[in-house]
Amino acid sequence: MTIQAAQQLNVALTIPIPSDSVLISKVELEELKQKDLTGVYWNMKDLEKRTNRKSEWIKDNILYPSRFRKILDSDNGGFVFYPKSKGQTWSFQASKMSEFLDKKFSSIFAGR
Repeated sequence: MTIQAAQQLNVALTIPIPSDSVLISKVELEELKQKDLTGVYWNMKDLEKRTNRKSEWIKDNILYPSRFRKILDSDNGGFVFYPKSKGQTWSFQASKMSEFLDKKFSSIFAGR
């Protein structure tokens, strides 16, 4: 008796796709999501909405810890503008900040 490593079932199946919908690959979906953020800048309120956290938590856990600031700070080639004086506002390059949050999720929320 021989055991096959993979099994396959071929079935002719028609699944209707509503006229207001399209079928795309996961890769294409991710590319479209990234393009949606290209050229977009967030302020602190936008980042609060995206992370579901208040600005003080964001500052304490993401923006000010040195392990992240050296990556994020626009003065170091990053994608976050840190206000330098009263009246200036935070600015985040949305596509890169979104990618950073996805990649660093566990280290941000684990506090490491």
